[in-house]
Amino acid sequence: MKDIAIILFTLYSVFGFSQKKRDKVFSTKDKIVTVYTSADSTDLRLSKTNELKFYELKQPLETQTCIFVNPNKKFQKFLGIGGAITDASAEVFAKLPANKQQEFLNAYFSKEKGIGYSLIRTNINSCDFSSDMYTYVTEGDKELKTFNIQHDKKYRIPLIKKAIELAGGNLTLFVSPWSPPAFMKSNNNVLQGGKLLPEYYQSWANYYVKYINDYQKEGIPVWGLTIQNEPMATQRWESCIYTAEEERDFLKNYLGPTLKKAGLGDKKINIWDHNRDLISQRVSTILDDPEASKYVWGIGFHWYESWSGGEQMFDNIGKVNEMYPNKNLIFTEGCSESFKKERYQVWANGERYGKSMINDFNNGTVGWTDWNILLDEKGGPNHVQNFCFSPIHGDTTTGDLIYTPSYYFIGHFSKFIGKDAKRISSVASRSQLLTTSFLNKDGKIVTIVMNQSSTKVIYNLCVGTAATEVTILPHAIQTLVY
Repeated sequence: MKDIAIILFTLYSVFGFSQKKRDKVFSTKDKIVTVYTSADSTDLRLSKTNELKFYELKQPLETQTCIFVNPNKKFQKFLGIGGAITDASAEVFAKLPANKQQEFLNAYFSKEKGIGYSLIRTNINSCDFSSDMYTYVTEGDKELKTFNIQHDKKYRIPLIKKAIELAGGNLTLFVSPWSPPAFMKSNNNVLQGGKLLPEYYQSWANYYVKYINDYQKEGIPVWGLTIQNEPMATQRWESCIYTAEEERDFLKNYLGPTLKKAGLGDKKINIWDHNRDLISQRVSTILDDPEASKYVWGIGFHWYESWSGGEQMFDNIGKVNEMYPNKNLIFTEGCSESFKKERYQVWANGERYGKSMINDFNNGTVGWTDWNILLDEKGGPNHVQNFCFSPIHGDTTTGDLIYTPSYYFIGHFSKFIGKDAKRISSVASRSQLLTTSFLNKDGKIVTIVMNQSSTKVIYNLCVGTAATEVTILPHAIQTLVY
């Protein structure tokens, strides 16, 4: 009898549980597909444009254009989408009228009234998008006895607190340094690259600890950090160079152990924080060292490899994901450069975001962070005249907010994809369409489709043997929720 009971239990375990899994297959029965659209040369901006029903389509024809979604094929868990609250963003925000400040906060951090940002980056010490150069210690203070974040309490910390409050306390914040203090560097300058001197490795590791602790004392939880913004770029603004070996050794011998010893071992450390082009070499050098790898949560990357006119190298992200599937990929910065006021509404700036976000997510990225969330009518302030675009600009002469196409493109993702959603398979049958899909925890699917062409496209959204026909305008992006 005992043997029979074991056999019966085994059969139930195999067939009973597998039946449960079959029962959970996504059903399109009675599902309504709600379509939201933003399109060039129209007034459509995250506008609800249709409600559709599924019908049976067992075998599409070769002449039909299709988006195939398979909810049974699940991939990475979604962390969030957001942008950077820099000194520049906070200073512009402070100059806006009170009603425009509230509109701005709603526009980014409310799911109902805006696009529901859930991820925020901010700078340790000054960066190019600061009005002035500063650090948190006096010159030569290796022991960090003078460390204080008073500078940030004027503009930046108040804005971060407002954002956290409006988001219901659900903001994931990570921090990045652009440069250590000048006295810690080989060129004795926070600008123009230079390297962190070995005799200051421990002092610099302690600096992160003090910064994180002081922010958390202000009621601002710090989720994680990157080791160095753009560690291979010698810039005319704040910058610091690390080879892959130097970043690895600083992490495993100083930063990782120091955070752990200070009780901050739960902070998510991200390496690289630079472009897609050299990412494979950097990641391999660090993650192939077990002592360094154990401290690494993820790999941060930017999109500026296309600065010289080349293509954005999306495949490199997928290859890193293949090599190190247990580490996380997070986009940590991107913006449209070369600010000109007359180019506020250039649609291609938004399309750059859509193309990047779809490709990055399809290659395994878990979170996506834009650069400045707000800049002024000059594309600043910026202490080295490195002006650029942000999704929203605040005109400090009129008090008006200017929403650019980038805001709406980002919103097609951030407004609808929920935290801990799972990316699922989403494939287009024609190259002019780009697509990605996520399964939210509430069971709803979010499919994003982008039409790169100059012609209207009619396509079938196909889930199993069910489909619905959708029309997408030229140079448009759609979010389909069902």
